[in-house]
Amino acid sequence: MRTDLEKEAPNVVTEPGFRQFLAKGYQAEVVCQVEAYRKASVWYGEWIVRVVNDEQTFEKVLVTTPRRLGDADEVKVRVFKTINGLSSFMHAMGFAHLDVPFRQGGRSVQAIPGETVDSQGS
Repeated sequence: MRTDLEKEAPNVVTEPGFRQFLAKGYQAEVVCQVEAYRKASVWYGEWIVRVVNDEQTFEKVLVTTPRRLGDADEVKVRVFKTINGLSSFMHAMGFAHLDVPFRQGGRSVQAIPGETVDSQGS
């Protein structure tokens, strides 16, 4: 028997649902869980992503696609451990830029840009 994520964990969303919320105008909030540090030329840390509305009264945490484990499905919060992984994911979701919090507890709200207007105003 499959687990219905909306009934079992209404505060989570998988990637397809995340895309749907973004298409409806919701925003993504990047949350730094572990302070970022640089090793060689790579930034490491831990970031999660949530989908939120403008007032931030609605929120769902991005989770991995459920995996079948016996009679139950396993759902894990999707954690990005490098800024490269986070930026690659956000770019694939349609974001044109990314503001990444470096300190633990830091948050940054991201919006997918609407139609852009060139410098001539056309």
